Amino acid sequence: MTHDRSKPAVGRRRFVQGIAAAGAVTSLSPWAASAGTSASVLSGTDFKLELATMPFNITGWTRTATAINGQIPGPTLRMREGDTVTLSVTNRLPFTSSIHWHGFRIPTDMDGVPGFSYAGIKTGETFVYRFPLKQSGTYWYHAHGPEEQTGVYGSIVIEPKGGFANRFDRDYVIVLSDWSDESPLTIISNLKFQSDYYNYNRRTVGTFFQDAKRDGLAATIQDRLMWGNMRMSPTDILDVSGATYTYLMNGQPPAANWTALFRPGERVRLRFIDAGTMSIFDVRIPGLKMTVVQTDGNDIVSVTVDEFRIAPGETYDVIVEPREPQAYTIFAQVQDRTGYARGTLAPRPGMSAAVPPMDPRPMRTMADMGMDHGAGGHAGHGAAPVAKPPGASSDPHAGHAMPGMSNGATKGGAQDHSAHGGAPAGQGSLPMSGHFSASQLEGRVGVDNVAMVTRSRLSEAGDGLDGNGRRVLLLSDLRNAKRGNDPRPPTREIVLHLTGNMERFMWSFDGTKFSDAAPIMLKLGERVRFTLINDTMMDHPMHMHGVWSELENGQGDYRPYKHTILVKPAEKLSFLVSADEPGRWAFHCHLLYHMELGMMREVRIS
Repeated sequence: MTHDRSKPAVGRRRFVQGIAAAGAVTSLSPWAASAGTSASVLSGTDFKLELATMPFNITGWTRTATAINGQIPGPTLRMREGDTVTLSVTNRLPFTSSIHWHGFRIPTDMDGVPGFSYAGIKTGETFVYRFPLKQSGTYWYHAHGPEEQTGVYGSIVIEPKGGFANRFDRDYVIVLSDWSDESPLTIISNLKFQSDYYNYNRRTVGTFFQDAKRDGLAATIQDRLMWGNMRMSPTDILDVSGATYTYLMNGQPPAANWTALFRPGERVRLRFIDAGTMSIFDVRIPGLKMTVVQTDGNDIVSVTVDEFRIAPGETYDVIVEPREPQAYTIFAQVQDRTGYARGTLAPRPGMSAAVPPMDPRPMRTMADMGMDHGAGGHAGHGAAPVAKPPGASSDPHAGHAMPGMSNGATKGGAQDHSAHGGAPAGQGSLPMSGHFSASQLEGRVGVDNVAMVTRSRLSEAGDGLDGNGRRVLLLSDLRNAKRGNDPRPPTREIVLHLTGNMERFMWSFDGTKFSDAAPIMLKLGERVRFTLINDTMMDHPMHMHGVWSELENGQGDYRPYKHTILVKPAEKLSFLVSADEPGRWAFHCHLLYHMELGMMREVRIS
């Protein structure tokens, strides 16, 4: 494979092509034409889906995509809580594929993960999924493999049998995703060849002098030496960027101007789904407040914000109330600020509003590497100083508690989870399994960094958002609308480190890739605390199949129920799991190429 860095499909040119080519989509074929229109809606209890290839042109170059019922994204499936649904999926692709029902509480043999619940759907075969709907809300479905990148994904709305908790007049699904003219295999090969292959925001001689003028020459040299010694870059925010991606809203590039209509004074519900393969989006609608009413299908106490971050796998429902007969831009910029998806909320078709400029690119700091020995680790980069939460340890080795202790443990060994809503200190230690010390992790081929200082970061918006002057949704804001279903405290704790070797583009739990790891064993009916420690400088959206993840965020018995939780660099967080559904379940990072290259485990409930 050649790696021609001068090829035209890099940098901002790819993003501009995505804009310029928006009108060309409908000229290809009946299959490709559907990419320029809104996805169809299928309703009821009996659904038929077909996976097949189709030509797709977003950038001016025709490529082969994988689609559901001839469209990208696939059709929106509208269901009703309490019904039993049948979904017949026929595979016309030239390889075995699958459909996973993301966030669904269903039997393990219906989950749709090849190698776990079934062997997948072979070419020419039809697999029939059938299960009762025990939940309501906004969800989505997708292939559990590389063809998710090339188009196999769609949205699901399950209407609650008791009626909606929040009134609204109009209802729209907004699927955010990323498209590349390069194949998934090419992208992985490029990242293995050079992990920052798609990072075109690296620091230069010019930025060195800018930093020296701001911070002083000695501090700037010291900063460069530290990052150089670690062979890492503070501009490495997302592994795959707008250098190859065009960012889509409901399958359309920015200039296609996907539009949702309203009448002034109406309450409009927008159901956001991040179906991106590797893209974290920051979403806002300039001129409108957004009231967040649901996350991952579960109603929460309403929170009014200007902006929220959504990671692959997550869903957020918001309600907006436009009062004026004008257009508003729905703006979703990616975390590394190399591109955006965009649509319009308008009183009539054909209208558009100004597209805001993207925010300054964020920069990682020593705090993101777990090397912050005091508050204010983000100071000097335009962000607000970070204060240590209650219970955070100042011990530089607090991230490496030995078995029998947790990070932030008191001298007596009692675990202090008060900073993130868990059991307060003084209630005694839980039996702990799976916890590795620093010495056990350091030196492993798949581990290039072990965070020396970890802390709760649930009250931080995240790199690129902290201190931007807007009210940004925090994970600590999320409060479930009703008391949790299981009041029992956990009986044990499982600690897992999120690890990686960025230079080699290797990803894992505890330095062990999926193919070499034993299953995590849970007993049917037990209550368990999972604690995640992110030793990498990347954000990881962690998704556990089959069960809810109740995020311990300080809301007590009203912990939010999530199926996907975004873990920030050098962050330690925990969530509770009720092991109430037997079977073999996947637990993985929802950045596709992190999962494919090892950041995945089997959770076995029996």
